[in-house]
Amino acid sequence: MTPVGIRYIVDNVDVALPFYTDLLGFDVKMHPTPGFAVLSRDGLTLYLNQPGAGSAGQPDDAGEAPAPGGWNRFQLVVDDLDAIVEKLRDRGARFRTTVADGPGGRQALVSDPSGNVIELFEPKRDRAN
Repeated sequence: MTPVGIRYIVDNVDVALPFYTDLLGFDVKMHPTPGFAVLSRDGLTLYLNQPGAGSAGQPDDAGEAPAPGGWNRFQLVVDDLDAIVEKLRDRGARFRTTVADGPGGRQALVSDPSGNVIELFEPKRDRAN
């Protein structure tokens, strides 16, 4: 099976790296240039690109440059949502939502330094066990 990865456009890779490594537990696999890095966590490969860096940072055929933000996101499953939310808030992270409860568990949406969204999800625990 071919590995699957996610690419996020960020304003500055060097600013984004501590957010992903120190706060969310990603490992840096490669950082060959200031505008590009490859990170991993739990089987997820995350490619970070600055606009203008490499082929992925180039404008499309209509001339629109890649930009961070939007509502697309990936999900990180966490064991203690309240603890990670507190850690992120203490370090100045911006949240798009407060903790929300749903039938499958609880979630909060946090933004990286460029405004890309990460969903932090704590699955509902089976109370029968």
